[in-house]
Amino acid sequence: MLTSQKKTLILGATPDSSRYAYLAANRLVRTGHPIVNVGIKKGEVAGVAIEKAEEIHADIDTITLYVGPQNQPPLYDYILATNPKRIIFNPGTENPELRSLARERGIETLSACTLVMLSTGDY
Repeated sequence: MLTSQKKTLILGATPDSSRYAYLAANRLVRTGHPIVNVGIKKGEVAGVAIEKAEEIHADIDTITLYVGPQNQPPLYDYILATNPKRIIFNPGTENPELRSLARERGIETLSACTLVMLSTGDY
């Protein structure tokens, strides 16, 4: 049961249907959450175009990460400027440095799986 919509920025969005970011985008849309797809691949996912990490969206509740920690440092400024309420570090994206930077700014951080959270109603 959906209690509230959480506008979610999917960082690492891809049109590759075998990737978890793709599955998460589709599941988020199916459960009523508006999404913003941000990534380096061209295309669209769940009917939403993939954009580059340039425009700052001021109304993001959650950033769900699908970018490995080795590729995150150039995205720190973008992530922090977006100022989401929370960041979900999906498996394989955990990054103590980014977690610390986010927490210093009052951003909640979770080590979790977006797909599991959606399927258990904990999103």
